[in-house]
Amino acid sequence: MDDWAPLGACAKSDPDALFVQGAAQQTAKVVCQRCPVIAECLADALDNRTEFGVWGGMTERERRALLKRRPNISSWAALFAQARSQSPAESA
Repeated sequence: MDDWAPLGACAKSDPDALFVQGAAQQTAKVVCQRCPVIAECLADALDNRTEFGVWGGMTERERRALLKRRPNISSWAALFAQARSQSPAESA
């Protein structure tokens, strides 16, 4: 999905609320919990090495750690799409 951003749970909220520090990041992540495009958002942030803000339910520190653990992933969007296509819930 290319135009996922307008579908995000945060699309109609204050964008600055996702660019906070410290404990406020946990509050910002709550917005992502029921977001219909959380995977697309996270994949975009990981693929583009987005350094600031909460994206796809992860803080910049969490994304950096994930990228460090999985340096072999060249496209997170492709990985998530593949996982989605293999999901039993999707094929039922």
